[in-house]
Amino acid sequence: MADMIKVVQRRSSIGSKPKHRGTLRALGLRGIGTSNVLPDTETTRGMIRAVSHLIEHEPVEGQK
Repeated sequence: MADMIKVVQRRSSIGSKPKHRGTLRALGLRGIGTSNVLPDTETTRGMIRAVSHLIEHEPVEGQK
């Protein structure tokens, strides 16, 4: 299992629920095309699942 997950925002948060916008900010995403590498934890996976319709994610090996 990968240590880290790379998330990339692919859709706009305009028109989405305020809670989803907050989740994107918590993931470190500020706009379309921005990306962030996060630790692979249950908390991170839950946030990714909540906004999966707005982002893409992939495992990253060997980065800390």
